[in-house]
Amino acid sequence: MSGALSILGGGAFGWALADAAVRSNCEVTLWTRRADQPARPGVTITDRLADAAAHDLVFFAIPSPFVAGVARELGGQLDGSHRLVHISRGVVADGHEPRTLTQVLRATTPCRRIGALAGPIIARALAEGDASAGVVGSLFPEIHEAVHDVFSGQRLHVFGTDDVLGVELASSMVSLLSMAIGYGLEVGMGPATLAMVATRGMNEAARLGARFGARAETFHGLAGLGDLLAAFSGDGRPELEVGRLFAKGVAPDEVDKQVGARIEGLRTARWIAKHVARTGARLPVLQILADVFRGRTRADQALDALMARGAR
Repeated sequence: MSGALSILGGGAFGWALADAAVRSNCEVTLWTRRADQPARPGVTITDRLADAAAHDLVFFAIPSPFVAGVARELGGQLDGSHRLVHISRGVVADGHEPRTLTQVLRATTPCRRIGALAGPIIARALAEGDASAGVVGSLFPEIHEAVHDVFSGQRLHVFGTDDVLGVELASSMVSLLSMAIGYGLEVGMGPATLAMVATRGMNEAARLGARFGARAETFHGLAGLGDLLAAFSGDGRPELEVGRLFAKGVAPDEVDKQVGARIEGLRTARWIAKHVARTGARLPVLQILADVFRGRTRADQALDALMARGAR
């Protein structure tokens, strides 16, 4: 592919996207509040959002809590010709029900052609061109085609689905379950125990997603189980380190400083706890994990609670 696109976010994933796009002969404008970062061939760095609006394909590679603010600031520069794709494992839980980032982008910009990129894609592998696969959820085939074209010269295969909600919710649950894997490894849980937590947790996530209108099979595809399997392999994602730090008793504020990334799974844990308390939903594994990462339950108590539940 040869063309141009914009990337919002100068973190590890934003730069990994930029590297991959440049290898596909794309010209990249990368917006970051730290515009003094060293330049790279093929990448124009800017701290002006108006510059990012110059291209009609825009990737949001920023943590979910900041997407709405940046989108509002950028929205006046956008129109219906722009295509937006976000890469985030989070949802915005500012009410009773979660809002996905495609919903946030639709509410804060005039754009309607929006998608979510998810799956076992990590910054290091993307930057280095390792073989992998992902899935983009969108109601618009041109979004699938655009993302596929960006990575057409890479060893990255991008599948498409119209189950946008499933992709976004599955990805947010993977963030929480990846933290659980890191936590379990640190406290000495064995492979069978971790497999039980991951499998039961993803099954619960699929049931929860179905209640909101997502398709259960999406949670067992690349956006959900496929991504979680990559975490099991020790792919170096920051959620694993977050789980390990929690197991060591590090305070949440200090975890953010040590990892250097905003971890979406912590917000997902808080939303799960609120949802269970409000609705009485039966999500035992996800609820226990939420309690662990809110400091309400120790690992040994959590494991005892999991094993005490009868088979259903």
